[in-house]
Amino acid sequence: MKRFAALYDAIDATTATLGKVAALVAYFRDAPPADAAWALSFLVGRKPKRLVRAGDLRTWAAELADIPDWLFEECYAQAGDLAETISLLIPDSGADDDASLAWWVEERLLPLGAMPHDAQRALLRDAWLQLSGTSRFVFNKIITGGFRVGVSDGLVVRALGQVSGLASETVAHRLMGQWEPSASWFLSLIGTETTDADWSRPYPFFLAHALTNDLETLGDVTQWQVEWKWDGIRAQLVRRRGRTFLWSRGEELLAGRFPEIEAAAEWLPDGTVFDGELLAWRDGQPLPFSELQKRINRKTVGKKLLADVPCHLQVYDLLERDGDDFREQTLDARRAAAELGLAQLPAGAPFGMSPIITAQKWDDVRDARMQSRGASAEGLMLKRRDSAYGVGRRVGDWWKWKVAPLSVDAVLVYAQAGHGRRAGLYTDYTFAVWDGDVLVPFAKAYSGLTDVEISEVDRFIRRNTIEKFGPVRTVKPELVFELAFEGIQLSKRHKSGIAVRFPRITRWRTDKPAREADTLENVKALLEIANHNLPTPHEST
Repeated sequence: MKRFAALYDAIDATTATLGKVAALVAYFRDAPPADAAWALSFLVGRKPKRLVRAGDLRTWAAELADIPDWLFEECYAQAGDLAETISLLIPDSGADDDASLAWWVEERLLPLGAMPHDAQRALLRDAWLQLSGTSRFVFNKIITGGFRVGVSDGLVVRALGQVSGLASETVAHRLMGQWEPSASWFLSLIGTETTDADWSRPYPFFLAHALTNDLETLGDVTQWQVEWKWDGIRAQLVRRRGRTFLWSRGEELLAGRFPEIEAAAEWLPDGTVFDGELLAWRDGQPLPFSELQKRINRKTVGKKLLADVPCHLQVYDLLERDGDDFREQTLDARRAAAELGLAQLPAGAPFGMSPIITAQKWDDVRDARMQSRGASAEGLMLKRRDSAYGVGRRVGDWWKWKVAPLSVDAVLVYAQAGHGRRAGLYTDYTFAVWDGDVLVPFAKAYSGLTDVEISEVDRFIRRNTIEKFGPVRTVKPELVFELAFEGIQLSKRHKSGIAVRFPRITRWRTDKPAREADTLENVKALLEIANHNLPTPHEST
């Protein structure tokens, strides 16, 4: 554990990419394979299920620290992080434990989930006293599911490539899909044998950067493929050895959740891999993302849900044909091969080729973007026709150009303290709009203000609190903020009757009094913009 804690400290101590990679390389070269496997699992964001209730962790830590619960809660409010609070409050026993990371995970952490309550308490008390410093902190972060450190998957892959001598693309591909951390698995990951046994594995997804420059900087428009940016689940369909595997971009196997697509894929030849977008779909048109959400978390799908929310795969790309890796072919060649593959499916199969938008000049692309909402799309994708299918994000070949967000001016009515670096500050806000003379809450937002603005709003909240409900404060309704969001729809679950997607603060309207904030009628009018291809005020000016 001490070795992994030292890696955490080394990564946390530098913002330099080369420094982070060097620390990773040093760790993976020297760590026992079992430790390296678990370290890798945590570094790329995999984490065990919640094994112990947070309330129990707080209670047991307060007992061991010999402080009352209220004092623990006050410390937690200031630190903003449960793992850090526990690490700081429990007295250091001076222990110098040399057990490995794998031992701590496999013999101490994972068994917690099957233990009775009292056994959990005893094990954790012993663990907290055996560990100290960063080791205790990291152990707590893993338990609480909050382990994060400042390295991207790309830096981890780069470091493993240096350790193994393999191409980064090979390492990234081997990390895709389902795997369990173990010594043998790690050795196979960095082994020079390139014939991989996991034939269900998808390829790493190629991702786009947001377009920030003028379109004309991209050169000749005819060298670019323009298509809709759909609002669904990015997925790969893998057809190998007579079986079909649907993988999300989050590397989750979606087995059984889209049976109509898996059934139709049986017509595809072995050695076929499509990249596309899973969408709720009816009558040749995508349904709102909220409909797709009804299918996402269902391990099995009943007949009624299949009928109510039919789904469809819009294919973007072909990555494998007849078992051959096709990613180095040009986009034009891959798309032509994808169309031939889809032609083998029976009529009515829930598949389609994502259409290309014809553009002879860049103004055609601008016009198409303005039509995005009418096509139930988030905007456009621009892909260089001669580009290969890469790994992760590469600047220059693929760009995403989303439509301007919808926005409203709303009044701050509730606030709650944040966590982490925002601990002790009121940064989690609830906003409302006018329904007649009544303010109706309709959205929450947590991001968009500067540190200076957060401090100013925090002072206002403390001076103008009307009521307290646990951690939530009701605030005097005076401050107005502009909120932006990507989508809007009717909702029976919300008091306002409206649900918005990805709300965030875009500016503090210090120039506007609360009575001039938007009304619920204004907000509902945005449904027309979202559903009938009308420009937002921002787009029309």
